[in-house]
Amino acid sequence: MKLIVKISCILFFLLGAAFSNAQTSTDDVFIPLSKYISQGNTEALSAWFDDNLEVNIMSHGGMSSKAQAKQIIKSFFRTHMPESFQVNHTAGRSNMKYILADLKAGGESYHVILFLNSQSGTYRIQQIKIDKI
Repeated sequence: MKLIVKISCILFFLLGAAFSNAQTSTDDVFIPLSKYISQGNTEALSAWFDDNLEVNIMSHGGMSSKAQAKQIIKSFFRTHMPESFQVNHTAGRSNMKYILADLKAGGESYHVILFLNSQSGTYRIQQIKIDKI
């Protein structure tokens, strides 16, 4: 499992390096998202969810509606209260962004990956992945 996470991180880093020149003020989308995750604010975070998105927490999950995803994340934050959220890497291109971060919650450490897609200039979360380190 750790090998898969490491390979994913390396792949995302390489993709990010390829698109790093496209980073502009659109990286500002990560400021509120980081804040909401560090606060465990599911209500504010879910406002960024697409109508359907992939939610994967510790290798469990799949495609969910916005309402289902909100309940899944709320349940995670209820049992794993966020203590800190550290962004390690952001990258993307004009219509796609991603963030790699570390979350400390409930006395445990997790890797977090968020994928966002822009449609008509509005970014929406397409995937949330949380894996225990």
